[in-house]
Amino acid sequence: MSELNLNEVTQNYYDVLKEIGNIGSGNAMTALSQMLGCKIDMEVPKVDLLEFSEVGSAIGGEEQIMVGVFLGVEGDVTGSMLFLVEKQSAKTLISKVMMGMGQPGEDFSEMELSAMQEVGNIITGAYLNSLSTLTGLRIYPSPPDLTVDMAGAILSVPAIEFGVYGDQILMIQSRFFHEVQIDGYFILVPDMDSYRKILSSLGMPV
Repeated sequence: MSELNLNEVTQNYYDVLKEIGNIGSGNAMTALSQMLGCKIDMEVPKVDLLEFSEVGSAIGGEEQIMVGVFLGVEGDVTGSMLFLVEKQSAKTLISKVMMGMGQPGEDFSEMELSAMQEVGNIITGAYLNSLSTLTGLRIYPSPPDLTVDMAGAILSVPAIEFGVYGDQILMIQSRFFHEVQIDGYFILVPDMDSYRKILSSLGMPV
């Protein structure tokens, strides 16, 4: 398979990508649990290879207001990563992090946005660390950017980058529970050469 194309990913490749998603999101939830100082239950993550145009509807519609943490991926693997969580779930999460000191109402205070950015930083960092451990590759996150906007607008940032790479994207939905259910979405966008490196490091022929 000299030219890797995600449209032609076989079941074996998909299983490897799915396992990466399972381990990465599991480690991310462990990091969040440690940050909050409490146990968090998590369903088995749902891992999909989607057309980029399908991602918006897969996370509840492009007009849904989401909180997105976006960061670049550097080192042996290059690309970008996005962590998305629905606005009200983000409010719940931030309130827990800030021990109930969050701002009431729909809007986020600067302190709440800072807390959410730190949450995003910790869980995306844990995800990338697990990917690095699995593959033996050096993977570094850039400082994260946080935005609150409609899902479609947030997704347009990696979509512009991803347009250079191909048609499909790896999305991991992690549903976790602490008093309430929270749906978080990891969207990993390595460039095609990085996909080859990841799969090759795991013993897959590319």
